[in-house]
Amino acid sequence: MDQPEVVVIGAGIAGGALAAVLARSGKRVLVLERTLEHEDRVRGEYMHPWGVAEVHRLGLYDTLIDAGANVLARLIPYDECRSPEEAEAGAVGLALLPGVDGPLGVSHPGACNAFDAAAVASGAELVRGVSDVTVKPGREPVVTYALDGQTTSVMPRLVVGADGRESTVRRRLDFELHATEPRTMGAGMLVDGADEWPESDMVIGSEGGRNFLAFPQGGGRVRLYLFYDVRDRHRLAGPEKQRAFLEAFRLKSFPGGEIFASGTPAGPCGAFPMNDTWVEQPAIDGVVLVGDAAGHSDPLIGEGLSVAMRDVRQVGETLLDGDDWSPAAFAGYVEERDERMRRLRFFADVVTTLSVDVVPGALERRRRADERLMTDPELFMVRAGVFVGPEVTPAELFSDATKDRIFATA
Repeated sequence: MDQPEVVVIGAGIAGGALAAVLARSGKRVLVLERTLEHEDRVRGEYMHPWGVAEVHRLGLYDTLIDAGANVLARLIPYDECRSPEEAEAGAVGLALLPGVDGPLGVSHPGACNAFDAAAVASGAELVRGVSDVTVKPGREPVVTYALDGQTTSVMPRLVVGADGRESTVRRRLDFELHATEPRTMGAGMLVDGADEWPESDMVIGSEGGRNFLAFPQGGGRVRLYLFYDVRDRHRLAGPEKQRAFLEAFRLKSFPGGEIFASGTPAGPCGAFPMNDTWVEQPAIDGVVLVGDAAGHSDPLIGEGLSVAMRDVRQVGETLLDGDDWSPAAFAGYVEERDERMRRLRFFADVVTTLSVDVVPGALERRRRADERLMTDPELFMVRAGVFVGPEVTPAELFSDATKDRIFATA
């Protein structure tokens, strides 16, 4: 390959997708990846309808479906505030946007592999197992990396940092990362043997101060998550944590959880503090950050894959629509992303208070708030924005006054 026009550092969801989009349009793309293979690291494996709409716009929907992504048709809102029968009667159809059949349950490693393969098939070069990656920013950026004992330097027009939450690119170039204080712990595990559960039905519910989620991937496999108060951070620790995780799905409000509790672990069980992070200025001379490298939404509301797909579309359009790749050219991306992440922080705070807080009176508060979110047309848009995109919720609702309306005692 001649000198690449774009070097993408990180071959994960955002990096692989962006490389595929750019290479498909004839750009010379080099992708550098530290790992030799994508493994289950308990990452996001659910994509909201607005993220699926972004994938359609990128022309990568069939790539995900061919890799085994599972379309989810219904959300069943099991909760200790209602009987299982009431929850099932209130199941919500998820074909919420034109041209989108529903959200997706995806294998994170599978999606990474599919996007990487699409990029390579379109002409991108993927180099795995690299180390000691350094970036010299500027109008003529330089990327240096080591592979098999040899050091190579390349001079692209642009470097894209897509190397995840612990981004080396972000850290070494002194991008300022802002973060909220964690209020919850989030744990996840991939489980097999859930063949009796309908693969088109996803679950989001709360019981006993914990939020539980289930996203089927097809073939009896399901990605399960639990969220609970951060002060109980050692709930899932030690050699029996996989069994303890499964047992947590034996729930009065969710009889079907027995199917998952009786399943077989198909991957590691990991638990991490949950919070939001963001970089206010993710574009400098010669470098732009995308995906988790530019900051992530609290995983409690499941926005990570959707955020990554919109990042890819916006940065990709900038690179394909003109010859100006300066920071000024990314001003639209920077501005929209900053507001998008601010709105997602608002959603995450509301959902955490609604579903995980264990303060006295929390159950009754959730009953009242849930009714308001369903019956008040304005407040309903707060809930809807989580699924169909934060920009859909009117700007004036992102305020403390709205939170007061949701959680008012009377």
